[in-house]
Amino acid sequence: MYLGISSSLEHSSPEEWAMKHKALGLQAVVFPVSSDDGEETVVAYKKAADDAGLTIAEVGVWRNTLAANGDERRQWTDYAVNQLRMADAIGAACCVNVVGTPYGPRWDGGYRMNFSTELWDMAVAMIRQIIDTARPARTKFCIESMPWMIPSCPDECLRLLEDVDRAEFGTHLDVVNMITSPRKYFYNDEFLHECFEKLHGTIVSCHLKDIRLKPEYTFQLQECACGQGTLDIELYARLATAENPCMPMIIEHLNTDAEYTASVRYVRERLGKSYHSS
Repeated sequence: MYLGISSSLEHSSPEEWAMKHKALGLQAVVFPVSSDDGEETVVAYKKAADDAGLTIAEVGVWRNTLAANGDERRQWTDYAVNQLRMADAIGAACCVNVVGTPYGPRWDGGYRMNFSTELWDMAVAMIRQIIDTARPARTKFCIESMPWMIPSCPDECLRLLEDVDRAEFGTHLDVVNMITSPRKYFYNDEFLHECFEKLHGTIVSCHLKDIRLKPEYTFQLQECACGQGTLDIELYARLATAENPCMPMIIEHLNTDAEYTASVRYVRERLGKSYHSS
């Protein structure tokens, strides 16, 4: 596995950005600039990553390409195409988004119609459009798994891969986002095996975090930093490494550079010999 963080860390130049990640013993990075920032900036950050020996794991989209408003939908679909083209140009492992929704005020929110046949068909058409327009040669386009929109489980990931039917479409695995029941929570080791067995050969990047059960009724789960929950992180890392020795595993959703630094140190210490920094 190649450990990384979603934070770009506070920096004043591409070189400082790369060196700060390298100093933490990281091997993977999330690209910190977008296609809107211009070719010169993109090239500078790509060079800094290459010079530091860092693998570019992900380019994010994080826009609602299924927005109800037609103009907004076209705007964000065009943005996704440009992000995927940029990701391919810099050799990123994946360009990733969540599927989005036209059914409510929150673009990544949970709504009943998120699991409708109508949404599924729109998602398949949208993914094909982005891939067929961008035509990436090296980078996979991915839809991150989510608890309240597709794909919310390994079987939905497989079905989406089959229905999209594009070699340039891959799996971005966020196991915590798919732990949505007591069974998956208490037997997360079994669920980890299920994810990697069913999605073998399609996974290009993973998110790394933890999950804990809140004591209040009814069943409530809370995402948390690594070590503050019950996820079998050792097994997760072992399965990811078996899938790909260079699998990016990106720590995310912390608040400060200090929290990311502490989490990196915790994960490296906890995994011990199973994590090898280059």
